[in-house]
Parts: sequence; structure tokens; C-alpha cells
Amino acid sequence: METQKKEIVSEVHGEPSCDAKKELILLRITGEDRPGLTAGFMEILARYNADVMDIGQADIHNTLSLGIMIYVDEANSGQVMKHVLFKASELGVTVHFAPVSEKEYNAWVERQGKNRAILTVLGRRLEARQIGAVTKVIADQGLNIDSIRRLTGRPPLHADMETTKACIEFSVRGTPKDKSELHGQLMKLSSEMEMDCSFQKDDMYRRMRRLICFDMDSTLIQTECIDELAERNGVGAEVRAITESAMRGEIDFKESFTRRVALLKGLDVSVMQDIAEHLPMTEGVERLMMVLKRYGYKIALLSGGFTFFGEYLQRKLGIDYVYANELEVGEDGKLTGRYVGDIVDGQRKAELLRLIAQVEKVNLEQTIAVGDGSNDLPMLSLAGLGIAFHAKPRVVANARQSINTIGIDGVLYFLGFKDSYLHM
Repeated sequence: METQKKEIVSEVHGEPSCDAKKELILLRITGEDRPGLTAGFMEILARYNADVMDIGQADIHNTLSLGIMIYVDEANSGQVMKHVLFKASELGVTVHFAPVSEKEYNAWVERQGKNRAILTVLGRRLEARQIGAVTKVIADQGLNIDSIRRLTGRPPLHADMETTKACIEFSVRGTPKDKSELHGQLMKLSSEMEMDCSFQKDDMYRRMRRLICFDMDSTLIQTECIDELAERNGVGAEVRAITESAMRGEIDFKESFTRRVALLKGLDVSVMQDIAEHLPMTEGVERLMMVLKRYGYKIALLSGGFTFFGEYLQRKLGIDYVYANELEVGEDGKLTGRYVGDIVDGQRKAELLRLIAQVEKVNLEQTIAVGDGSNDLPMLSLAGLGIAFHAKPRVVANARQSINTIGIDGVLYFLGFKDSYLHM
């Protein structure tokens, strides 16, 4: 038994322990938080040369929960507990002591090697029924919750529900019994309970995302530019019908694109500038772009729409790359009903994501893709994190993550950002 204890200390600290008999004690400290509280307890532990084997703290509405596991000489443990109790009384907090066996400790060490994942849950508001349903899925899959943190700020009691956001992040450990079933259960809850869920492996790639690729129409902007052009040319109904059929995956994108562009023949190109200046921006897009640029992300717009509008957004939002379709303009300044070059369809979007990642020297696992239509599925599948945003049912069914309840700045929470990081 003594040999095992020596091995524990040697493994954690890289040096052998002394011959004195030691014991493991878990300190649980609760009460009102205040500056210097942790330092006060550490001063006592340092006085008796206690090893800190683990430490964790949470603070909820100024209520502290602090856990410290120490490894201390048995000859000193009584003095440690006595002085810790005195300090707790002085600070107005409560402390409980629990002995930890070597078997329990070794089991804890073994669990550290298990797979970790991050489950993010967001919506306009999160109620007990939603959190309860999600945590039941976690438990049913044999996963254990290590920690819970709120990513959004505390909402006012009488907030406008159309603009509020609520997000909670669970750090979980273990291997799901059935990952496909887990994904299906979370997506089902999302559709039934007005929330969005993201389940991601917690690894170095998740913490080092560097490139994000967006669709444009119905993603960064709340319209389809080709529909806007069609309305100005008096063919709105015809083009919308083709657009909707294509986005549902009922007809080939290239065929639908060619048919729609042909209907734009004769439209004066000056109309495009007016449409660009009045594009309805998606909720949260400016905030999202500001944060991404601040933290060094490369941003690409990969669109089955048109370069004119993509380049307008590039100037407005500070986008790094724009790839879209070029409309042919005749000598009379009117659209010819044809396009120039290759069509940016679903496969081309995936190819471009891969190409930009190579240029930026970014691993594909460090990339993110966000889109709403069937032609976005290839890049959503290729990216390390693919997010269907306010997407069509077929896209949501085939995506690993989706956001349907809040604006596009919800992407930031799937990346692990807290509101407290995002203040100007």
C-alpha cells in the first residue's frame, strides 16, 4: 500500500515521496465567495507541505464551491484540518473533509484517460425541461458530466424573448453507447423543444479552429439574391419555384442555376447596386464577424449566388475570400441570361474549402462550414465542424450540428466563446 502511494506522488510530481506515511483528504469548501479565500487556505496547506493532487472551483451567483484533494503526512493531517476549520470560520464558509482511499484515487486517475466531449445547448431561453431532457440523454448513453458552464450572460428577468440568448456547455467524459443514436436523440430534442445542440469531441482541433466558410444567401443575408433580381425583372414567381426545388434537393443545382439565370436576361446591371445596398443582414452577423476577425480567424464566403453581392459583403464585413458565380453583362449594360466560368455548386464549395485550408496551412479538422441548403452539405461534411443554419429539413437531417433558434452569432457558442470574452 505504501509503495502504491509513493508511485502516485512520483507519477504526479516526477519525484519520489519521503518515507513518512501519507493520506489523501478531499476538502469541500462552500459559502460566499470573496477575494483571497483560496489564497488563505493554500497558505495553510503550504505550511504543512501538502501536495495538491486536484483542485476545482465553481462560482454561481457569488456562491463558492471549492474542492481540493491533498496528499499530506498523517502526522500533520490533524493540524491541517484544525487550521483549515479555523480559517473557514474566519471567512464565514463551510468546510467538509472526506478521506480518499488509494483505490478511489487510482480509479479517478484511470478515468482521466477516457474520451472527452463538449455538449453545447443553446436557445432563446433554457428551462429545466430542456436541460433535464439533455442530461437524461447523457446519462442514458453512459456519459458522466465533469463540469457545466454558462456561456451567455445572465438574462434580465423581463427580457425581450426575441433577442435573448441562453447557452450552457457541458464537459462530459466517456464513450457513448451508440454515437449515432446519441446524435439522433439530440437532434430530435432540438426540433421538439426549441433549442439547438452540438456534440463535439474535445480535442486540440476544437480549441484551434482557424478557417470558417459561409454560404451567403439565406445564411449571411436573409434573402436569395437571385430572387431579388428576378423580382426586378418580373419573373419572381418562376425563379422562386426553381430555387425552392433546388434547395430541397429535388433538381440538380447546375440545371436549376442555368434555368434561373436565363430568366434574368435583359435586367439592367445598375439594379444590382441598389439590391446590394439594401440586403437584409442576418441577426448577429456583424457581431460574429467582429469576433472572428478579432481572434484571427480566416473567413471565406463560398456561394452559389453572385460575386457582385459577395464582394459587396466582403468590403462591408472584412471577409478574406469570396468565391461565387459571375453573371455575364452585355455591351448594353444588361444581363445576357448567361454566366461566366464554372458554377460554384456543392462539390465546388467543398473543393474550395479544401484549397483555402491548404493555402492557409490549416488542417481540415480546424475548419468550420456554415450553410442552409442542399448544395452546402458537401462542405458541411468535409469541415471539422459543419453547422446547418436555419436550414431546410433535408440539410438538418444530414448535418452534425444545427442552429435554428437564434441568430448566426450562435456559431460563437459552438466554438466555446463566452459572452464575457466578447465585450467591445
